[in-house]
Formats: sequence, C-alpha cells, structure tokens
Amino acid sequence: MPEVIISGSVGRIEGKYHQNSNPKAPVALVLHPHPLYGGTMNNKITYNLYKAFVNNGFSVLRINFRGVGKSQGKYDNGVGELVDVTAVLNWLHDQNMEATDFWIAGFSFGAWIALQTVMRRPELENYILVAPPATKYDFNFIVPCSSSGLIVQGEKDEITKESDSARLSEKLSARDGAEISYQIISNADHFFKEQTEEFNEIIDNYIKHRLMLDSSKIRKVKRDRRRRRKKKNIAEAKPERNHNPVKSLNMFEF
Repeated sequence: MPEVIISGSVGRIEGKYHQNSNPKAPVALVLHPHPLYGGTMNNKITYNLYKAFVNNGFSVLRINFRGVGKSQGKYDNGVGELVDVTAVLNWLHDQNMEATDFWIAGFSFGAWIALQTVMRRPELENYILVAPPATKYDFNFIVPCSSSGLIVQGEKDEITKESDSARLSEKLSARDGAEISYQIISNADHFFKEQTEEFNEIIDNYIKHRLMLDSSKIRKVKRDRRRRRKKKNIAEAKPERNHNPVKSLNMFEF
C-alpha cells in the first residue's frame, strides 16, 4: 500500500493507495472521522473499510484530511475538506480511466463528507456510511439521488443516536431508485470496539452483494469519460487552420 501525495487547494493531501492490476477494477475512496478528535486514515474502522474494498478487488484510496499527518492546511469545518475530496476523486479518475464503478465510504465525520460528495458526483453510484453524525450535523443538503448505500449504526452509540440515523436512512430511501440498507449492530458503541468481526462481515457482504447486482446492469459511459475522450480526440487531431480553442468545463468541479 504505497503512500501517495495528491495536490489539493491548500497543498498536499496524504494518502495510502492500492492499485488493482485490473484496469477496469472498481474504485473506492475511504474517509476518516473528525480531524480534531483524533481521526486519521489509520483509524481502525477506516482501515477495515479500506481492507474490505481491497479484498473485493477494488483500487482503493484512503486519505488524511487537511491538517492531519502529512496533509497540509488546517481543519475547515467540512468546507475545505469537501473541496479536497473533489481533487482526490479527480486524481482517482486519472489513475483509473477504464473503471466504470466508483464508490465512497466514510466513518462519522467522514460519512458526512462522503454523503455530500455523493450529492455532487453522479459517478458515485454506491456508498457506505458508518455512524453518520446525524445527531450533530446538518444533512439538509440531500437532493434527489438514485445512488445505493449502506448505513451501519451502533445500537448504543452515544455520539450518533440510532433514531437520528434511522431517520436519515428513511430520507435517503425515499428517493426514486435509491436502494438503502440500514444495519444496526446490537450493543455497539460509536467505534464498534467489541463488534469488529460483525462489522467487517456486514461490510464485506454488502460489497459483494452490490457488485453482483451491478454486474448485471448495462453500464453506460460516464459523462466525465466522454469529456475525457473528447478532449483526447481533439488533442490528437491535426488542426486544418488556426483557431482559438474553447476551454471545456468540468461538470463535476464546484
């Protein structure tokens, strides 16, 4: 799992990246919990999510948010972190030009950032939210979205109340085409300390289930793929006359 450094808006973003040998392998990004409360990409839940994707044949990246580890900048209340995730996803696209399946997963604060990213990036058709902080954070950014997701919640989580996560799941399930799985782990706290094996099994089973379902779908060329291929064709074509090229817009940048 080599270390990678990605350019962000305020400097470098540190990550650990596993590249699958299959250029068409699915791709996943994993986000850690709150940077001001000890959250890093080496958090146990974050690492277990990462390993679950690796074990299921993904190319996977986990990153440190700004101000953590070797990542530059400082905590920005989720605003700058969301911008950095956009840069990271663009980097993942560049590394995996033939991939068609892109996932995102996050734990606690990372789940909040992950779901906001899903609302902005239509290529993210699958996501995993672990203990999303619905008790402490605003989730009113949710818009109509058909992406499928898994929410894993501890029954005795004192940081994120189970009732709040259940309401979040219902809100996401109400969207046309969305398939949301809500899993409660009995007696588990926010960190699933005594339920690691059950947690890992839920994550692994869900990934396998979604991969099986998605494999039967007719895959369309992603819009950003069409944009990239068009730009490549333009670059390779020999111009017949001088002209002023018009810069194309990246529909996923914000």
